[in-house]
Amino acid sequence: MDVLVMLRNDSVKMLTLDGSMISARVCNYSNRLDAIREKLKEGPNLADFISEDRPKDWSDYEGKLKREKGEKDRLRLPPWLKTTIPTGSKFNELKEQLRSLKLSTVCEEARCPNIGECWSGGKHGTSTATIMLMGDTCTRGCMFCSVKTSRKPPPLDPDEPRNTARAVNQWGLGYIVLTSVDRDDLPDGGSHHFAETVKEIKIQNNEILVECLVPDFRGNKNCIQTVAECGLDVFAHNVETVERLTPFVRDPRAGYRQTMKVLQTAKEVNPDLITKSSIMLGLGETDEQIEQTMKDLREVGVDCLTLGQYMQPTKKHLKVFEYVTPAKFKHWEKKGNELGFLYTASGPLVRSSYRAGEFFISSLLKDRKAKSL
Repeated sequence: MDVLVMLRNDSVKMLTLDGSMISARVCNYSNRLDAIREKLKEGPNLADFISEDRPKDWSDYEGKLKREKGEKDRLRLPPWLKTTIPTGSKFNELKEQLRSLKLSTVCEEARCPNIGECWSGGKHGTSTATIMLMGDTCTRGCMFCSVKTSRKPPPLDPDEPRNTARAVNQWGLGYIVLTSVDRDDLPDGGSHHFAETVKEIKIQNNEILVECLVPDFRGNKNCIQTVAECGLDVFAHNVETVERLTPFVRDPRAGYRQTMKVLQTAKEVNPDLITKSSIMLGLGETDEQIEQTMKDLREVGVDCLTLGQYMQPTKKHLKVFEYVTPAKFKHWEKKGNELGFLYTASGPLVRSSYRAGEFFISSLLKDRKAKSL
């Protein structure tokens, strides 16, 4: 696959002095980027990972999708968000293996609606899971997240990096996502634990591509640098929502501008990294706010973006304000491409760890490596 990354700063340098035209080299980059997007269409997409009996066009759906001002009743789940109960031998096998190695997954802790498809392997037969490091208890309490919280979670498991690497190697995966709870109780926020896990994985199989979906480490540059330079391939940190809603959706310690700074710092200390972020829709944001958030992410050099529907995990959490239609998600995918993201995964069931996105990033990184030889 022929892929080329076009960084924003590099693009500026390639403009003519009067800004009237772009050099042939930039045009060539643009053509090659279009080529990989076309190639991506041959690989898996959202339709491959949801039940095949669901109609692809919901434009005539007449159910209520948005709560009016002052309404307190929960919205009923629209058809395109209904998933099957997870079952199957692969699902159970993966669950037992994770338990035996004392590993947690964000798939379970965050009650991800895609767990059945991902763990059972779906129609492509490849089981995937997002490993959650540093236990299952978070020091923060975001209003959208169902992960357990405590001011003093249990101590880190020193065997976790090695156990994680062993599990990843046994699964025979080519791409693995590591995430974690926030650990504000630790001096380094767990950054060295992240780095050690990545190194263990690469020792066992250097061909595995590793994405780390990290907390903000309270904005500490040294912690961010520890992860950004540990040998990972993708540095991800989620903005989650628009700036106006951040104080109501996220823990007070998780600021919008701090998130932007984390992503910018990672890119500055390791320009070769692919950086990635994610936005939840349906919390009451406006189109203008979504677009501004996307622009802010591009401004700090974020390469890949995912947009998905917020789903209320329990009655104690924020209610869904609106169920966004598949057509609207398609609009944001187009907007992401226009803004210059290398890849935009946008759909109701898309989450931070989205397999079509991983397919794209894998191809991108492998092509980079081939060109560097």
